[in-house]
Amino acid sequence: MATTEPEVAPGGRVTFRVRAPNAREVRVQYEGGGDTGNMQKDEDGLWSFMTPPLEPDIYSYTFFVDGLRSIDLNNPLLKYNLLYTDNQVEERGTTALPWEMQDVPHGQLHRHFYKSAATGEDRDFYVYTPPGYSPQWHRYPVLYLLHGISDDASGWTVAGRQNVILDNLIARGAAKPMVVVMPLGYGTMDMVRQGWSRISSAGRWETNLQQFRARLLDEVMPQVEASYRLSNHPQDRAIAGLSMGGAESLFVGLTEPKRFAWIGAFSSGGVGANFLELLPTLDSSANHRLGLLWISCGKNDSLYDSNQALVESLKGKGIHCTWREVPGEHSWRVWRPNLVEFAPLLFH
Repeated sequence: MATTEPEVAPGGRVTFRVRAPNAREVRVQYEGGGDTGNMQKDEDGLWSFMTPPLEPDIYSYTFFVDGLRSIDLNNPLLKYNLLYTDNQVEERGTTALPWEMQDVPHGQLHRHFYKSAATGEDRDFYVYTPPGYSPQWHRYPVLYLLHGISDDASGWTVAGRQNVILDNLIARGAAKPMVVVMPLGYGTMDMVRQGWSRISSAGRWETNLQQFRARLLDEVMPQVEASYRLSNHPQDRAIAGLSMGGAESLFVGLTEPKRFAWIGAFSSGGVGANFLELLPTLDSSANHRLGLLWISCGKNDSLYDSNQALVESLKGKGIHCTWREVPGEHSWRVWRPNLVEFAPLLFH
């Protein structure tokens, strides 16, 4: 089975193709396209599907060939994932989007490896240093940016294009130069080793929150602060994340007020009715320590109701937070714009 990469036509229509002459049914699933699109086969066994006009953005997609999930082998643009890997296709408009590479100064990405003393696992984290980073200049503010369940530490660069977004924001003076740290977001890898069923096992979510906080505070942060010139003042530290990373950002940020003054939670998972029970000492005194508590979710996300309810519960405790609802589902098409809007608010 061979494939041809998607064809992006003027007007925003994308044609997906896959050669599978012996298949009985082939479907394509793509972001923003509902469930799936049924592909049509020609006499040579080439299946194809053309989308309606799509807005400029990056869209992930995957094929289902007789029910078997398959990547597009002729498209090298992948969205790597620990549980499933998709391809991506980029629809460009007449104006560059904030996550498109532009002719501006660029920062650098650094990948660090270490063995966790607590778990014995080999782990990694990424660090973005802004354009012109100089350890002799001054101490930089830092954003700890967390991925979602099933992603790995590369998620925010490969799919989220964090480095491109920050380059563009910094170049036009919209965001302060900052270091961004993107750690592996699991307390232990048991969280994903057994697939989605492991996530819902009794107590696993709460245990992961506790274990991740320990990995971040005891292992990642000391290494980062020893290697980069960072401010250790809470007003110069932020933590934010998406889905699982959103819940982790809330848990770590709100239980460590002497470390973090800026918290962002995008489409947080696992923040149902019992979430605030994990934060028994949280009260309105947090307002004096927080520069920003930002919670957002896509209007079509299945997690929308739980995130909105969390905001109301926080307000009921007298805690100030910024609630941002945006169009979209549980998707990078929501999280990239969230970072574009969130990052300029930090460290003021």
